[in-house]
Amino acid sequence: MAHQPETLADVSDVDLSGTHALVTGSTSGIGRETALALGRLGANVMVHGRDESAGQAVVDELTDLGRDATFTKADFASVDEIQQLAAAVEAWTNELDFLLNNAGGLFRDGQLTDLGVEYTFHVNHLSPYLLTAELLATLTDDARIITTASGAHRGVSLDFEAMRSVDSYSGFKAYQRSKLANVLFSTELARRLEQTDRSITSNSFHPGAIPGSGFSRFLPGPLPKLFAALDRLPMTTTVAEGAATAVYLTASPDVDSVSGQYFADSEQKQPSKAARDRTTQRRLWELSAELLDIDEPLAE
Repeated sequence: MAHQPETLADVSDVDLSGTHALVTGSTSGIGRETALALGRLGANVMVHGRDESAGQAVVDELTDLGRDATFTKADFASVDEIQQLAAAVEAWTNELDFLLNNAGGLFRDGQLTDLGVEYTFHVNHLSPYLLTAELLATLTDDARIITTASGAHRGVSLDFEAMRSVDSYSGFKAYQRSKLANVLFSTELARRLEQTDRSITSNSFHPGAIPGSGFSRFLPGPLPKLFAALDRLPMTTTVAEGAATAVYLTASPDVDSVSGQYFADSEQKQPSKAARDRTTQRRLWELSAELLDIDEPLAE
């Protein structure tokens, strides 16, 4: 169909048969559309989320396509459940070709997780960081890692103190900082991977402002109703359009050797100045390992 993500990304003729992909946050929104698009291209897919019935529905659609599909439930605010998710991937396949770090959200209320870390930062950054670290040995030598960031990363800098505090909490500012962390993480991961003997790539992308994604339910005050109304306007980004860049970065031969870049509308873009700061990239990488109390992955 003309409006499917793989068609919009101009990769509908790519054959991903025999490959394995994990798409986090794939029970709804752009994650679901991405998972189904990869399945139509031939990939086997692990679906992840917190809603088992929604997850099974996606699995059923993938199974109907003839794919090996499974669902794993995991809470991204839990270190133990992220490690269990990684273990489930390793039990499912010993060769993961595509890791799509898509799960995340914007949260109204300020709270700390069990690590003493601000909830949005933990869910949107620390858990993808941990999951990636846990799966490095399972990824194939030419695997692709794609991280869902956002244009909302612009206009903020990374406040390392705010990561461990909810004083003067702003849900949207916390979200912006976490999306900045996504870009910083993806770029630093690419740089460190380039120093290994593997050809794994890492890129991040902005999916667009997508009323149909369910994102708006986290917005404060009257904004959810306003955002939902935008869904009826022709100029807003559809869920399929939002998933197209993820599918492009997963399947397109045009980005076989592209790594450490930021994309929007399936095109390479320049992220904010704060996102390009080399010192911040390194510090975030090191601090993330410290907060999780794990050995620094890809340590130099």
